[in-house]
Order: sequence, then structure tokens, then C-alpha cells
Amino acid sequence: MGQFDLIVFDWDGTLLDSAGAIVACIQDAARDLGLEPPPDHLARHVIGLGLSDALSAALPQLDPRDYPKLSERYRHHYLSRDHELALFSGAYELIEILHGAGRTLAVATGKSRRGLDRALAGSGLGRFFSATRCADECHSKPHPQMLLEIMEQIQIEPKRALMIGDTTHDLQMARNAGVAALAVSFGAHPKESLLAQQPLHCAGSIAELKQWISLNA
Repeated sequence: MGQFDLIVFDWDGTLLDSAGAIVACIQDAARDLGLEPPPDHLARHVIGLGLSDALSAALPQLDPRDYPKLSERYRHHYLSRDHELALFSGAYELIEILHGAGRTLAVATGKSRRGLDRALAGSGLGRFFSATRCADECHSKPHPQMLLEIMEQIQIEPKRALMIGDTTHDLQMARNAGVAALAVSFGAHPKESLLAQQPLHCAGSIAELKQWISLNA
């Protein structure tokens, strides 16, 4: 057993190859409301936040009274695509190996509870995770509530926990919770932005992530 008993994963862009689809859905939702869609880099930046926070940040010109309609259009477009989305190659095997090695695994995500439960069932990964927290039941990242609640549920101290994510929101949440963080650069945010948050490491692939954990975590 390594230095981390609890390993917490983000979902979209970390385990599921969904960042591109999320960007497209945000842009399509904006078009549905007659708005200029946000550029790719801005839509990518808000991935990982709770849906309301993400959409308001991506489209600050929108009247707050229209946020529910924008959210509905985003969900419509995402649900039309989510059956096409797949885990990153090697992600299932990584989770299976970590679980088999006795690590306690969890998920902290900007998805809704309904969305995460659907994703966990569809991917077959649900049985490996001891705890999960979503943005519609906690404060959105980078607030530490998700990690704090997971650690309280599992009864593990922050120094024994590791957060893995593909956005600066994940890394900032980990810092705010007093938890070590590991970045992956194959998701939503660029490597330079991730490295600026000073994670333990920034992995460029699932294979590299697996190797780093086996040697260092």
C-alpha cells in the first residue's frame, strides 16, 4: 500500500473522454437561445464546475432569468450524445487494479447526481467507488465541500487522500481541502494551466497515470 489510502477521481475529462462533447453542447445550447456561442477555450475552461456556474461563466451576457432554459438546452444536447461517449483507453483497467490493490476510490464531479449515476451504471465502474459527490448536492468546485464530505464518510485524513483531475478547478479544490493533487493533461484544461497549480505530477495519458501511481502513490 502506498502513501494514499483514498484516491478521488474527477469524472469528465479524467476517466470519461467527454470534454469535446461538453464544449459542443455548451455552444449548441447558446445557439438555441440566439446567443453567440463561447469560443472553445472558454467553454473548456468551465468544464468541472457545476452546470449553473459553468453556463453563467461561459455566457456572462445571458440574463440570469434564462439560466434554467440554457441548462435545459444543454442537458438536451448532452443526453443526445452521452451514449456515444467512452472511457479513456485503460481507465477501466486502472480503476479495477486500484480497487483490487485495496485502495479506497471515490468520485468528485461537476456532474449532477442523476448524470453521474447514469454514467457509473453505463461504464460499469460504479461498483468500485466507495463514495461519490456531485455539484448539485455540494458547493461547486473549487470549494472543498465534496472532498471534505468524502473524507468524513470514509474516515480518512487529508494527508492520506489524493485528488486526480483534468482542470484547475480540481486542483484548487484539492488545495482548499488540504489534499494532494495529481493532474492529467488529456482532458479539458491545457498542461500549462495545470502545472501552474503545482500538482504532484501531470500525466499525459492513462498509462502514465497508472505508472506514476504505482511508483509514487
